Amino acid sequence: MADQAATCEAFAAELPRWIAKGDFQSLIDRLWELGYRVIGPTIIQSAIGYDELRRVDELPRGWTEQQSAGSYRLVQRSDGAWFGFNVGPHSWKRYLFPPQSVVARAERQGDWWQLHDVPDDEPAFAFLGVRACELAAIAIQDRVFLNEHHTDPTYQRRRERALLIAVNCTQAAPTCFCTSMGTGPQCSAGFDLAITETADGFTLEVGSERGAAVIEGLPIRQATADESAVAETERARAEEQISKRLDTTDIRNLLLGNLDHARWDDVARRCLSCTNCTLVCPTCFCHSVTDVTALDDGSIDRVRQWDSCFNAQFSYIHGGVIRADVRARYRQWLTHKLASWIDQFETSGCVGCGRCITWCPVGIDLTEEVAAIREVPS
Repeated sequence: MADQAATCEAFAAELPRWIAKGDFQSLIDRLWELGYRVIGPTIIQSAIGYDELRRVDELPRGWTEQQSAGSYRLVQRSDGAWFGFNVGPHSWKRYLFPPQSVVARAERQGDWWQLHDVPDDEPAFAFLGVRACELAAIAIQDRVFLNEHHTDPTYQRRRERALLIAVNCTQAAPTCFCTSMGTGPQCSAGFDLAITETADGFTLEVGSERGAAVIEGLPIRQATADESAVAETERARAEEQISKRLDTTDIRNLLLGNLDHARWDDVARRCLSCTNCTLVCPTCFCHSVTDVTALDDGSIDRVRQWDSCFNAQFSYIHGGVIRADVRARYRQWLTHKLASWIDQFETSGCVGCGRCITWCPVGIDLTEEVAAIREVPS
């Protein structure tokens, strides 16, 4: 949302504020009092995912992850940090663009059917702990679902009412490459509030009028020069730790100009076409629509659910599958994500979060695939 980004810039000149860790519960309580459903990081099935939060002790305090290609493991930290981790298998798109939703319903009215929309009764969300790469991912999905040619009503309603509380990264995972994509690790726009964790509390930046209204009256003061300096040091550490790179120079023409490259055969021999990369990706939006008839034959629900270009049937058209082998499906995913997405939405579809690398069962790394094509073009 352009207006929100502009508002963030307007607030950027303000001095950062400070909230002690002992007072952070008051912020969560205020969000619930204002009618927000607070969603934030917590431990779910041995991973850090996003779920409903009501208390600070539900945060993954003292936990972090070890991530690499095809590997994710929770480990305990020695310093008890609250946000001392990066990103797990969940992304915020599961709340803005639900994995499954009823988009319309037809009900029998005698000899005919009445089609009507199904209202979305989900309360307004407050997303707590949105990383810089995830802010960029939400902005990309805005281009998909709120563009001038098509506005998705479910996404629009949820997005316009969502409050974004970002958290600046203070560490990086080996799979992170947000610096290559210009999306992080520091949050610069698109948030209502942004926090940076230090040992005793959080510096806090206000990015919108709505964010300012949320913290009014809470035990928050202006940050001291020392507190601001410590926070800046923490943010700088994350950027210094990022070692993975993706050379994006003319990447659109590089990929679309090498559609017959031998590397596609190489990656096809490794790829399981399991769809993991598309499901954990914060920007992928492929979906299918199915009409589901009620058992009493009195209504039909039109159900939209996440799908993937790695599913063979996703490319089924008029009696045939267009992308019948894994080679074609992987090539479709990578060239769309990094090349033709630019034609569609004037931006890359990748934000450098590294989820697709971590959660690929065989450890396929898209940065290595691009580098291989760039090194020896076909």
